[in-house]
Amino acid sequence: MCVDMASANFLPSEDQFLCSVCLDVFTHPVTTPCGHNFCKKCINDYWDTNNQNMCPMCKKVFTSRPELLVNTFMSEMVSQFRQSAELQEMIQKRRLKIQEVKHKVELSEEDADREKAEGVQVFTDLKESVERKLNELINTIEEKQRTTKKQAEDSIRELEQELSELMKRSTEVEKLSLSEDHLHLLQSVQALNIHHPPPTKDWSEVSVPPASYEGTVRRAVSQLEETLSKKIKKLVEVELKRVQKFAVDVTLDPQTAHPQLILSDDRKQVNDSDVRKNLPDNPERFSCLCVLAKQSFSSGRFYFEVQVKEKTEWTLGVTRESINRKGPISLSPQDGIWTLCLRNGNEYKAAAGAPVLLSLKSGPQKVGVFVDYEEGLVSFYDVEAAALIFSFTGCSFKEKLLPFFSPLLNDGGKNSSPLIISPVNQTP
Repeated sequence: MCVDMASANFLPSEDQFLCSVCLDVFTHPVTTPCGHNFCKKCINDYWDTNNQNMCPMCKKVFTSRPELLVNTFMSEMVSQFRQSAELQEMIQKRRLKIQEVKHKVELSEEDADREKAEGVQVFTDLKESVERKLNELINTIEEKQRTTKKQAEDSIRELEQELSELMKRSTEVEKLSLSEDHLHLLQSVQALNIHHPPPTKDWSEVSVPPASYEGTVRRAVSQLEETLSKKIKKLVEVELKRVQKFAVDVTLDPQTAHPQLILSDDRKQVNDSDVRKNLPDNPERFSCLCVLAKQSFSSGRFYFEVQVKEKTEWTLGVTRESINRKGPISLSPQDGIWTLCLRNGNEYKAAAGAPVLLSLKSGPQKVGVFVDYEEGLVSFYDVEAAALIFSFTGCSFKEKLLPFFSPLLNDGGKNSSPLIISPVNQTP
């Protein structure tokens, strides 16, 4: 076979390129006088070990160690075989990558279809709720108008009856006034009892007030808002269950902890000791009261939970690896840190450059932190209430992210409780 014609499709099988000593592809193949091929190192080691110049293949014994000639043809064939094998491996890796990408696209399409279906269902329910509330509002207004109209019609009907009676009496009185028969006039007046007109209502105190619609629309919208809040809560519950599936095991890194912090033996708890320990000022260690997780993330999604129960102040979140560790930290996404803070016992803030003051119905006992690296998303959840506290969106992550913890000062025992990295209880 011409060497130039050798290719991945024409090369002999791998067995023909295996050294019978090391059972691997030839390295620097040489040929013995009996015509068998070996790795140069393998045949020399074989002869050194056995103290006998014998061919491992045909057992031919040489009186002296023969000169080993480099098998240039075999070297070329082995080189092409190796190249072919590498190409085949590269081809296989790319085929597998194509399958992987296709599979991810299929999963993405399934997720998209499921999300669209859920979205259609949610907005259909909302649309039906809005239409139902609108119909109820219209019916309420129309019922009030019908009641007002009926009151008016009843009053008009009664007034018309009285008016008819009065006009009838007026006509009779007018006729009498024209009569010249005084005896008949007297008898008629006595019969009509003209000095005592028929009983009528005092209409001066009677009115038909217009229907009051003040607050009707507002109340209807408030009811709709309550319905919407319930639906949002259910959506967040589902969302929280989904992100909890990306839970990771997070432990604190003592090499980054400020010397005043106390870390538990299992590296899951941290609190302030009020006493600065004598620790080496290594480059990783913070000069402010915080600590990072040992784990870092540069892709994908991850989630962890931290118990903040009985604390009056704390800061939680994630930070880029290159955050300044030897000076004050600016809690700002522009400086590569995304955090949620509690101050003064009840002031919850999202550190978004200009702090965003959050209005929470109750303080969370356990905070869930979720990060989607590619999406540029950092979300904080009240785990027990299954409520979304705040989300940073449109973030640009360009380096490793690490979970960030600051229990803040002990404050004379008021804030002595530790931050505790808790196991995630995933509900089905």
